[in-house]
Amino acid sequence: MRKNEQGKKSFFRRKRQSEEEEEFQIIRDDELFEDVADYEGNPEEDEEFPEEDYDELEAEESDEGNDVSGSQAEERSDGEEEEPENEAGEGKGARDSVSKNKPNVNRRKSGDTKRAEKSRKKSKPEKSEREEDFDEFAEEDDADNGKPEYSDDSEENSRADIAADRMEEDSQEKSGVDEDSDEESEEFDEDSDEELEEDEIIEMNMDEEEDREPTPAEIALKKHRRRKRILIGVLSFIGVIAAAYLGVSAFFSSHFYYNTNINGADFSLKTVSQVQDYMEGEVAGYSLTLDEQGGKKETIQGTDILLKYVRDDSVQKLLEQQNPFLWVTAFWDKPEIVAPVGVEYDGEKLNGKIAELTCMKPEEQVPSVSAKPEFTGTQFEIKAEEIGSQIDNEKFKTAVSEAISEFLPELNLEDAGCYIPPQYTSESPEVAQARDAMNSYLGANITLDFTPYTEVVDSSVIAQWINVDENMQVTFNQEAVRSYIAGLAEQYDTFGKPRTFVTGFGNTVQVEGGSYGWQIDQEAEYNALTANIQNGETVTREPNYARRGATHEGNDFGNTYAEVDLTNQHMFYFKDGQCIMQSDIVTGNPNKGHATPQGVYMLAYKATNQVLRGKKMPDGSYEYESPVSYWMPFNGGIGFHDATWQSAFGGDRYYAYGSHGCINMPVSAAAELFGYIEAGIPVVCHY
Repeated sequence: MRKNEQGKKSFFRRKRQSEEEEEFQIIRDDELFEDVADYEGNPEEDEEFPEEDYDELEAEESDEGNDVSGSQAEERSDGEEEEPENEAGEGKGARDSVSKNKPNVNRRKSGDTKRAEKSRKKSKPEKSEREEDFDEFAEEDDADNGKPEYSDDSEENSRADIAADRMEEDSQEKSGVDEDSDEESEEFDEDSDEELEEDEIIEMNMDEEEDREPTPAEIALKKHRRRKRILIGVLSFIGVIAAAYLGVSAFFSSHFYYNTNINGADFSLKTVSQVQDYMEGEVAGYSLTLDEQGGKKETIQGTDILLKYVRDDSVQKLLEQQNPFLWVTAFWDKPEIVAPVGVEYDGEKLNGKIAELTCMKPEEQVPSVSAKPEFTGTQFEIKAEEIGSQIDNEKFKTAVSEAISEFLPELNLEDAGCYIPPQYTSESPEVAQARDAMNSYLGANITLDFTPYTEVVDSSVIAQWINVDENMQVTFNQEAVRSYIAGLAEQYDTFGKPRTFVTGFGNTVQVEGGSYGWQIDQEAEYNALTANIQNGETVTREPNYARRGATHEGNDFGNTYAEVDLTNQHMFYFKDGQCIMQSDIVTGNPNKGHATPQGVYMLAYKATNQVLRGKKMPDGSYEYESPVSYWMPFNGGIGFHDATWQSAFGGDRYYAYGSHGCINMPVSAAAELFGYIEAGIPVVCHY
């Protein structure tokens, strides 16, 4: 039984010894690896051992064989025991042997690692009495079997093995196993105990391996292995990709890229000979379709111009222009090549065929229209040019010849620039400048006051007066502005127009003539309005008048006026629509050619103590001279005044004793009117 136990211990001891030697060798390899990394400027963050003298490392390597044979010799003599020198059972010989044979790992640990181990030792809890017994037993057993001294981690592993052995012996003593029992039963029990003991020891070792923290050497080893695996994987991947890329590049040295289009035909992955075979086969049925304005199409057949394909090096040159190492760019660039590919035709027959085309007839050609500013309701915007169908003969012939040489199936005349373009396009700076200038006029807003009415000149009106010529010069349409002002005059002028009038007696009459009424000064208003627009002003004002009235609503003379009824020889004065005075009068003598003219007038002024004189005679005298106290003229030399020489007023007296055209009034009536009337008051004379 004891022999079996010793054999098991020897087995596990050798196993641990082998693992430690392997770990030591890995640590040394890793140390050399880190030294090289430090030299190259890439020091490892978790360096476990400082740089050492490589001569010392080589000397230690030479002792490894002695260490291993020394350990094996100790295992063979595990039955021999030495006299313990102290209470822990460690003999001097055993310690010397250990110090000679043990790999000097701790000596190469860095200062940080030693301090970490010292701190870990200090932080260990105090051992119980039973643990101390286990330690003592382990030390004695190591001394008996010549086991070398190990670090704390190794001591803990040995202590676990000894504890397992001690527990097994205690269990056998308590169960009262009889060593003198039957031999067959003893062998059976020993086999069972051996299996149980081995399972327990393995389980304890596994638990310890899981619970204990990895040593710095183990961490360094893991990192080294991981870096090595990653490096190998990356290099292998790069190698495979590079080999594949070069293989594809070699393929594209003799084949066209993916998505390669030559003169409208797809030649992806084709060789030069394949492209030439295709083109040669297509010549027999070749035709060029002309896409014209308005969706019209015409065709030129290859047979009409004796078209044929000639093999040359043109396709080979196209292939040589492609870089085989840049084949990957074809996935997004999609090369589209347009180039002559070796066709020949009869030029004279081609010119004749072009002359027969419908698009070449003059009646089918419409000139292009330049882009220009156009009013859209609120402002001027650029209206795009219109491409006409007028052909540029030279450009058209050149484009057709090139299309056939390049073996193109279709030619768009507009895209090829075969039509004569407009002088200005929507991208022309002249058009933009004209648009901006025209929009600057639209900033004006003029409100013309015709109380109670208004007329607004805003962008919608101004836009009709701004034009641009063929050279993109902005002009102001003067005639359009004058026409607008004339329209206002037609609507609001009353001067010279007949009026319907209700007399003081209540009857309705038509009044024509006179000098009173609204009249716009059209020339002055044109100057003022164009200035407002050009300055971009926002203003409310009255129009410029040559004559003014009282109101634009109803009769232009309003409801304060003087009325002269020439038929009834009577006058009225209305203020705010109410008659405040009236009187009989004597007007001009019609029999002598001095009849008072009808019409609407305006009082010019009023004065007192005036002498009214007639026409001046050759001798220097006047036709007549009449002193008056109240003088109120309204039509040149015609006006209201007192007439002391008249013995009566009203009736038919004016036919015999009428005036030279003035309105004769009694002195009292003239004085009363003089007190009411003011300059500018309308005077309505009617029959």
